[in-house]
Amino acid sequence: MTPYARRGVHGQTVETLARRVLSGEIPEGATLDLVALQGELDVSLTALRESLKVLAAKGMVDARQKRGTFVRPRADWNLLDADVLRWQFAGGTSSDADLGLLRNLGEVRGIVEPAAVRLAACRRTDADLAELEAALAAMGDGGGEAAHAVEADLAFHRALLAATHNELLERMEMVIESGLAHRDQIVHSSPHGEDPVPSHRAVLDAVRARDQDAAEAAMRALLDQAVRDLDKVHGTPGDTTTDTKGAEAK
Repeated sequence: MTPYARRGVHGQTVETLARRVLSGEIPEGATLDLVALQGELDVSLTALRESLKVLAAKGMVDARQKRGTFVRPRADWNLLDADVLRWQFAGGTSSDADLGLLRNLGEVRGIVEPAAVRLAACRRTDADLAELEAALAAMGDGGGEAAHAVEADLAFHRALLAATHNELLERMEMVIESGLAHRDQIVHSSPHGEDPVPSHRAVLDAVRARDQDAAEAAMRALLDQAVRDLDKVHGTPGDTTTDTKGAEAK
């Protein structure tokens, strides 16, 4: 169950409205019929308005006198918001739209994570290494279960960002985790993915040795492997080069 859906009627209403907007079921520019939505969703008008305030804070809807509440253009949406990213993947499918978003996220990861791992190689502490080692051990002990592999991978990359000891880089986990989890679920549920442990071990070994160049090279190799894994699942060729620092999230 997703975070907002755990929050009772209010949370479930937020989730429902967000998915409808993000899927295009309620298109950009559309004015919402609050009375009809209230009846359809079987919620109070107060609960509906409170839910719309959440979407307004994320740039998805707005309310104006005489026009009412309407969906804002996609260009105004906060697409880097962790909830907005998660909602886009909430259906658990691997559609072309999802694949495009995964590639966009992968390019962001390809810019951020190779640079972050250089900082981690300089600044990591023994505690950071212990967190990375624990995540890597969990990655190898999952017995092939997709859910376990996803959580272990998230823990590794979370620990890697934490090892930079840069508060803003650490917050990047909120941007990338939803897409990373979705990508991992697709790949780890398929027989086509490569063993992720060796590529992650190479990153950890370089960080442990405080070798910035080796850490960056290992991260780029890991990201290239991630591209190959996703392309094998989708049966489509992807750009596996990292010359422009673009790669699929792993």
